[in-house]
Order: sequence, then C-alpha cells, then structure tokens
Amino acid sequence: MLARLPALRKTGRTNCLHRIWRATINSWKGILAAAQSDLAVRQELVLLALSIPLSLFLTPDFPKRLALVGSLVFVMAVELLNTAIEKLCDRLTGEQDPAIGRVKDMASAAVGLSLLLAGAIWLWIAIEWVFH
Repeated sequence: MLARLPALRKTGRTNCLHRIWRATINSWKGILAAAQSDLAVRQELVLLALSIPLSLFLTPDFPKRLALVGSLVFVMAVELLNTAIEKLCDRLTGEQDPAIGRVKDMASAAVGLSLLLAGAIWLWIAIEWVFH
C-alpha cells in the first residue's frame, strides 16, 4: 500500500515502518514455507504453542516462563536455519556430495544442541515444580 503512496515514503519514519512491515511479512512467509515443507518445523511449532500454557502451569515466575518459552523459540530459530541450509544444499545439487552432507550434518547438530539446552531448561524447572 505504501508503494502506491510515494509522498508518504519520503519521510524516514514511514520508510522505516514500511521496511519493518515488509520484514514481518517475509518472516511470516518463511515460517509458512518451512512448516509446509518440513515435519520437524511443524512438530516444533506445536511444541512452541503448547509451551506457553504449560509454562503458566509450571511456574508463576516470569523469568522462568520466559526461559521455558524462549528456549523453544531458540530451537525454532535454529530449526529454521537448518531447514534453509538443507533446502539450499538440495537446490545446489541433487547428487550425493560428501561436503554437502557434512554441512547438513553440522546444521542438524546445531538443532540437536539447541534441543539439549531447551530440554535442560524444561527439566530444571519441572524438577523444581515437583519438589516445591
């Protein structure tokens, strides 16, 4: 809409708002594309959605809730990067390539490490909940 109103785009503030709006739209498109093409992304989106009410149940402490949900947001971000790397690698060549295989393995390892971190945070707060 702002592209049709060039007079409004002349100001820095409007241009900044337009850029933020476009970035938000592009981010949403990226999440949708990843969810449509990757089961792991869909599973982690479900976990993220479930984590919000579960965090409210596990602790009344806002920083702990933020740690619980934030750890899964972090997993989601790493998974999106992993998916992007895999899609790009697959686009480069459809053939088996040991170097590309190692790149994919490294991206997968990053997801694994983020899941370990999230699991440790959830386990810590769940244990605290049980023994409190």
